[in-house]
Amino acid sequence: MKAIAITQPGGPEVLRLIERPDPVAGVGECLIRVRAYGINRPDVLQRKGAYPPPAGASDLPGLEVAGEVVGGDAQALAAVGLKVGDAVCALVPGGGYAELCVAPVAQCLPVPRGWRMAEAASLPETFFTVWSNVFERARLQPGESLLVHGGSSGIGVTAIQLAKALGSTVLVTVGNADKAKACVALGASVAINYREQDFVAEVKAATNGRGVDVILDMVAGDYVARNIQCLADDGRAVIIAVQGGVKAEFDAGQLLRRRLTISGSTLRPRSVEFKAGIARALRERVWPLLESRAIEPVIYKQLPAADAAAAHALMESGEHVGKIVLSW
Repeated sequence: MKAIAITQPGGPEVLRLIERPDPVAGVGECLIRVRAYGINRPDVLQRKGAYPPPAGASDLPGLEVAGEVVGGDAQALAAVGLKVGDAVCALVPGGGYAELCVAPVAQCLPVPRGWRMAEAASLPETFFTVWSNVFERARLQPGESLLVHGGSSGIGVTAIQLAKALGSTVLVTVGNADKAKACVALGASVAINYREQDFVAEVKAATNGRGVDVILDMVAGDYVARNIQCLADDGRAVIIAVQGGVKAEFDAGQLLRRRLTISGSTLRPRSVEFKAGIARALRERVWPLLESRAIEPVIYKQLPAADAAAAHALMESGEHVGKIVLSW
């Protein structure tokens, strides 16, 4: 098969098109002929040598794919209502940048009716992450409010649409006016340009001083203290990345007095059983919203599969709104 490999830690240019032996699916796994794959921030970190794959995972980058099932554990496939020949998208621990990819069957979902493969490839990483953190960990409820840092990212556009569709009010921070407009068009009630506005003051103003119920944070660092100021009493903040640094100083007294919760998680090293639970919830609660187009794919750019280096450079430029997808 053809695949995109990281030849050494470094910039986008270290990604090279190579040939590899076809992978073989084991018990509880299936083999997918990949038609499209999504680019995610962890892929960039892995390319730089800062985020090694979990033990047992492929050394090839790529956490989400869409394609057809061409083999694998028939019994496991049948248990989740799938079979050879079905169009699926899947969350994988690695190996997505290839013509063939092994996926845990429990992490496969049918391609939503009416969706193209490139659109389906944009789903798994962001939807698994948002569902797990916003709706399971932070327990966002209808009628509550959500603040998303990085509202124009793949995670951000997913969180906006999903939270809005399930009855919550969404506020976001973004880096420029165009991204703000895009987020509002997707359903955000308030879009704050963090380069020009104090997001704490803007959140307070937008909520009449109350603050928000949940925060999804990809920054950490000095955002942690500011997040506390943005939270309503009994509010919950979830950190899913540390783009602003791993250290933070904040007033712990506020956590006590206002019953606040700060937690965090990373999805890639979690067990197949944990991710299977997310997949079941997505299929029940979210897939009907996708098939009805209550939630739309947001693909900033679709490139040929071999252009992974250009896709990584585009992601690192920060200009994109939504997902970057590559197709074989």
